[in-house]
Amino acid sequence: MRHFGHLADDVRGRLFLEPPRPFTARSEAAVLATALGGTLYSPATRPALAADIRKQAARGVVSMVLCLEDAIADHEVDAGERNLIEQLNDLVRDFTDCTQGHPLLFIRVRAASQILDLAERLGPAVELLSGFVLPKFTTETGGAYLAALAASEAATGRRLFAMPVLESPELAHLETRRQQLFGIADLLAGHRERVLAVRLGVTDLCSAYGLRRSPDLTAYDVALVSAVIGDVVNVLGRADGTGYTVTGPVWEYFPVQERMFKPQLRRTPFAEAPGTARASGEEVRRRIIEHDLDGLIREVELDRANGLLGKTCIHPSHVPAVHALSVVTHEEYCDARDILRQERDGGGVLRSAYTNKMNEARPHRAWAERVLLRAEVFGVAREDVSFAELLAACLCGG
Repeated sequence: MRHFGHLADDVRGRLFLEPPRPFTARSEAAVLATALGGTLYSPATRPALAADIRKQAARGVVSMVLCLEDAIADHEVDAGERNLIEQLNDLVRDFTDCTQGHPLLFIRVRAASQILDLAERLGPAVELLSGFVLPKFTTETGGAYLAALAASEAATGRRLFAMPVLESPELAHLETRRQQLFGIADLLAGHRERVLAVRLGVTDLCSAYGLRRSPDLTAYDVALVSAVIGDVVNVLGRADGTGYTVTGPVWEYFPVQERMFKPQLRRTPFAEAPGTARASGEEVRRRIIEHDLDGLIREVELDRANGLLGKTCIHPSHVPAVHALSVVTHEEYCDARDILRQERDGGGVLRSAYTNKMNEARPHRAWAERVLLRAEVFGVAREDVSFAELLAACLCGG
């Protein structure tokens, strides 16, 4: 697998100073946690699930969650499990080397008892599985989930990661949040090697108060949600070796006229047609807004500013924007390298290569290390390449 691997070699060469590096399901956990990107959720009941996975992989999706929880009705669980097992066994026949050619796949369960049961029932297809998403994760439910995951690893002989979802009312309620967060931190610390990332279930957190943000607002405009995100990062996202990758919340809105937009995307202003000039930045921004991506883009930028990386996606149109915004800019790359070089030389302060900021070696070291890890999996854009051009390439296939 490789981010932007669906683009032609010449397109990647035009866009990237340092291209994204390949990785596999067996790569180090830190690499995989950074590489999750836009994690696309899909109901496990979809009749053409295997074909959907193939199609999304061809479009640049590198991580997917096959959902047996809130995405399906209560009476569909048994059928969803059967379909999931059948579809993954169909998919596994396509791959002689199961570490390449398909996204990182996770199953979102409803109960701890499903984890070992599904791992055993999958048979050979368990080789496609990277782990499980653990919903409504609290100090009360988390231990059973993690014990079941450990038992599944022992039974299958396969490394399986956990992605707990923090979304329960106990986390939203002020009087229980502190106890829950420190209890969850203690619980996860005992299974650190199995925890790939911590996910935020903002829709469920809002439901505890009857809230729902509009497409004009980000999660950070909802005071209650913003407070929870800040506390989660405070406890579970620390850069001192005790923290985890915390992923961004879902963006609930998507284009309702996607098919109408597709012919336009193959033309300007995103793509350059023969004999036409490149569209202005304002024109590109207008087209982005028409695609209902403006709110998503603002939220991803705020995710990054608040210590979150990657995002839960419920629609394929969201993934390209998340990935384009994850590419390291030339300016970030220069700053990160200079900071780490200065830190190795004993610390101190230096002016940035772009002469627009102060780079202080020791305080900025953790930031710089994270930037270079992101550069490894998402690449570094050339100096004159903008986010709009990266997004255009993703949407138009180059």
